[in-house]
Amino acid sequence: QVQLVESGGGSVQAGGSLRLSCAASGSFVSLGAMSWYRQAPGNKRESVASITSSGSTNYGDSVKGRFTISRDNAENTVYLQMNSLKPEDTSVYYCNAVWRLESAGAWFGSWGQGTLVTVSS
Repeated sequence: QVQLVESGGGSVQAGGSLRLSCAASGSFVSLGAMSWYRQAPGNKRESVASITSSGSTNYGDSVKGRFTISRDNAENTVYLQMNSLKPEDTSVYYCNAVWRLESAGAWFGSWGQGTLVTVSS
């Protein structure tokens, strides 16, 4: 199993910045893509950004140009740098990672517990 622990959430004024971290631990041979999702009250969970093990990135339209995803493969950690934050970015942010126990084995997925980001106007 893989455990994902997020940190870095908090409250910030519009225009400010925050950096989220998500560290993976447990028994796995390799980590695949790592992603950030968010879910605001009453809304569906939406994809924010993802990054493959080789560093290819993808962003949701609402965060392009403002958020940057990165990862440290040696530390099994993914980051989300959030700049120019807007009130509509207020959500619980969740980390997701896919991993496998064997080199040629099946891929599994895990979610973190979520971290709250609140942006005030």
